[in-house]
Amino acid sequence: MLHVLSSEHIPICRSRTLLCMETSMRHIPEDIPDDFTKIRIENCHLTELPRGSFSQVRALEFLWLNFNEIALMNIKSLEGLANLTELRLQGNKLTSVPWTAFQDTPKLKILDLKHNRLDVLPEHALRHLTALTYLDISFNQFSIISKDVFVNWPLYQRAEKAWGKEGVVSNVVLALHDNPWLCDCRLKGFVEFIRTVSPPIILMNSYMKCSGPASKTDKFFHEIQLKTCMKPAASAPETNITLPLGANATLTCLVKARPGPTIQWMYSLKIVRGFVETQINEETVSSQLVIPSLHPADRGLYTCMANNFIGNSSVAFNVNVSSFNSSVPPPPPVPMLSSDENTYIEIRIAKQSVYGITLEWRAKTDNPTETWFTIHFGKFDSPKKEMIYIGPGVNSYSLSNLLPVTKYEVCVTLKNHPPRNGQCIVFVTGSDISELEHRERLIHIVVIVCAMVLAVPAGMYACTTEARFSCVDRCVDLWKKRRRHGENLERTERQGTFDSLQAPSDEGLCRDSEENPKTRQKPDDSRKGGSAAHLY
Repeated sequence: MLHVLSSEHIPICRSRTLLCMETSMRHIPEDIPDDFTKIRIENCHLTELPRGSFSQVRALEFLWLNFNEIALMNIKSLEGLANLTELRLQGNKLTSVPWTAFQDTPKLKILDLKHNRLDVLPEHALRHLTALTYLDISFNQFSIISKDVFVNWPLYQRAEKAWGKEGVVSNVVLALHDNPWLCDCRLKGFVEFIRTVSPPIILMNSYMKCSGPASKTDKFFHEIQLKTCMKPAASAPETNITLPLGANATLTCLVKARPGPTIQWMYSLKIVRGFVETQINEETVSSQLVIPSLHPADRGLYTCMANNFIGNSSVAFNVNVSSFNSSVPPPPPVPMLSSDENTYIEIRIAKQSVYGITLEWRAKTDNPTETWFTIHFGKFDSPKKEMIYIGPGVNSYSLSNLLPVTKYEVCVTLKNHPPRNGQCIVFVTGSDISELEHRERLIHIVVIVCAMVLAVPAGMYACTTEARFSCVDRCVDLWKKRRRHGENLERTERQGTFDSLQAPSDEGLCRDSEENPKTRQKPDDSRKGGSAAHLY
């Protein structure tokens, strides 16, 4: 028996047809009669197409699965559907399609994938779609497509041979519009293909627009001229720089490339952050690295490296620091408090995303408009941290490209000063899993809770990636309770540390915050799954 609920709690099944609309079935029925030729399951909250989803329905010709929540499609999800001629997956959450799955559907003529989240079309994606007459990939997230996708399409090759011979090849309709096309050199071949396409290939909408770069935004394909891509060429107006002690050094790197390059600065085999990039013209970028208040430790070789998908290039700068000549007055030093003065810097995580965090800090100094800061950032257990210099008037910085399931430490100090208690934050990134949208949720939860904990009195427990989401609400309740008690903490207690990265349950994560941190027992490591993560 087929057990499917329709909007009236009764399946609507007409001759060899299954129609299921607006139900919460979530899974594909297993007992569909094998002689059905049409299946339409829409708004039923399906989340995936597992292997052999309809393999028992070998007579199936029309399959409509529009407006579900399908995010995963198994490579063998179309197994056994040799008679399928129409597949519609409009309005789902697909970020990729296993294109080799269409080996099992040699008769497929209509493929509708519009309004999904697809962003990559492999070069041989259409290899097995030899009978198509309609392909719709509009309203997705495609930004770059190679013309080879279509040049390698057997159907297109047959059409090209029969060009001008009416009736030899059926018309093929392509819907490619309303994607965020990035009109740089990588799209050159595709733009030329769109301009020259003609019957039997027909575009549903030939007026396709660019979404970027800024110079080409909202322009139609027929209005632009794209150049061939080229690898970066890095240069510098001056590569040997000698300045007196205490002066500010500015290293300028000019990079010409198509498409735009990724630029990195290196010093003593370490990545240097905090440089500023300026777009000079469509294919030239200026990158400036400022070394404030030169110190003897700043001398050495600095390298500006640029790369894109074609190649890379670099230019090296030799920085020397000279002693002051007694006859020449030194430049005024940057006012800065000495390391033994008790300067309090408040630091917090102000924003978080799947890819990184944004720090904010406040410090009371005598000359805030002339005070430089140093950000020390790296893995928690690494003795050497990256140092990022931040100029006066700036009190925030974003850290991106973080690794999953990694414990980090970030500190903010006065320039060139070592970190002290109360100037650091320790946080843990979430699991890098690919199931649906869990990766985003996990990383958000870890960082949000850590930011909340670090901004309030210490001693509260933090949720880790293994915790259930209800833990967040419980931690917030504890935070509010502590706020009402108005407890004051010593500055030495403000630095957060994690004793463990995993937790066995919610109960181990959110405990009574009234307990004295100094007398709290250490977590029991003997329990399976690890102990609760907490902040002192």
